[in-house]
Amino acid sequence: MGKQSRLLALVLAVLVGAVYLIINVPPKLGLDLRGGAQLTLQAKLNPEQGINEITPKLMETARFVVEQRINGLGVSEATILLSGNNQLIVQLPGVNDPAQAERVIGTTAQLDFRKQKKGTESELRARLQIQQAATIQREVLKNGGDAKAIAENEAAYKKSIEDLKGIFETTGFTGNMLKDAVAAPTGNGGNDTWQVALTFDDKGGELFAKTTAELGGTGRVLGIFLDDKLISYPSVGPEFQGKGITGGRAVITGNFTLDTANELALQLRAGALPVPVEIVENRTVGATLGADSILSSIYAGAAGLALVLIFMVLYYRILGVVADIALITYAIITFSLFGLLGVVLTLPGIAGFILSIGMAVDANVLIFERTMEELRASRTLYKSVEAGFYRAWSSILDSNVTTLISCVALFWLGSGFVKGFAVTLGVGVITSMFTAITLSRSLLLAMISNPAFRKPAYYGVKSFGKISAATTEAIAVEPDSSNKPNDTTNDTTSGAVL
Repeated sequence: MGKQSRLLALVLAVLVGAVYLIINVPPKLGLDLRGGAQLTLQAKLNPEQGINEITPKLMETARFVVEQRINGLGVSEATILLSGNNQLIVQLPGVNDPAQAERVIGTTAQLDFRKQKKGTESELRARLQIQQAATIQREVLKNGGDAKAIAENEAAYKKSIEDLKGIFETTGFTGNMLKDAVAAPTGNGGNDTWQVALTFDDKGGELFAKTTAELGGTGRVLGIFLDDKLISYPSVGPEFQGKGITGGRAVITGNFTLDTANELALQLRAGALPVPVEIVENRTVGATLGADSILSSIYAGAAGLALVLIFMVLYYRILGVVADIALITYAIITFSLFGLLGVVLTLPGIAGFILSIGMAVDANVLIFERTMEELRASRTLYKSVEAGFYRAWSSILDSNVTTLISCVALFWLGSGFVKGFAVTLGVGVITSMFTAITLSRSLLLAMISNPAFRKPAYYGVKSFGKISAATTEAIAVEPDSSNKPNDTTNDTTSGAVL
């Protein structure tokens, strides 16, 4: 009993940990169960950029870029749908800040490095002060202001941006030459001040070195523009005059917090949207399933599980009790893993979970049917149990492996809800193999070592095969796995009966 006791103790420890995780790290719910944010993005023509027609290829590229940005936000089970010829509908489950999603998803994130024009040093300082004042007033008016004042301030704010653009000239050095962008602490003000570290490709590194060589020691700055808006304007020291900053690396500073630095880095990494987009709708949506529907689904799932548990006990008797214990353990462990792995539960995900419960029952059915066959052939109880697990293992392994292959394919080739279905089903299949082979076997072997559980009626047979008293005693102390399950010899030596 030592080996079985250790395995059962391990399963018990895992079960306790699973209950703790369910209480403290419950799984997230998808948009259909808990609601979230929904944004509608509309693509716009821009003849200046050569976009005279919105084609399906452009919209598919835009959908891919938006999906990459959503993944960077850490939002799971997002749905991105093409609507009509020029719209994308983005559904984000559990997002509490639709404004942040709008900033990250909706901006084009066109990065551009420009040189300050000669003779504009004093003008730059004045223009920056004007823009700063307009920005401050804009934030104040957001909290309350009449429509006229807001309109006047918005016009002044946009004019200040345009005036700043006129002080700089393009260099041909753009964000398309960017390899990576990450948030990093500045090292000057602790962890509260952040910057965005950039790494360029070879061509970008050469242009960056050339541009900084021209600006070094002149007092003019390098303007870093994002979507035609000046976000940083570092100066280039005289030590770089004539040779520039080499190495293909740079940083964007601008009093960033960790969140804003991560947000900017995400926009730059994900790349630019191929077409300008306008967010025509941004709203918070409730669960697409009402509370009554969710409650009905819970009742239906619980009723189905109860029927399975009852059937297993009625048909397989004490073997069914073992299967029920394993099945309940499986359900608890699997549900806890959903929270640990960050799985977002939607209706397709719940369907995958329920389907994996069926796989778990199927494994026990295969094992117990084989065990019952051995018992009906007058094998001993211990040999029948061992043969049931041993001979059913290949079938269980084959069916679970083929299911896991399907899960990998769905996760690799699918997206959104399909990926969620694949994850929940895959996690369930792996856990079901663990509980069916480890818990069911250890629990059953531990039970048959106790004389109270060795009555033939408990297993639906009239009697068991006979083995010697010495062998019976050995099995009661420690079942020996060296008894080959495929040994069909029926030892009829008189003695104790299992």
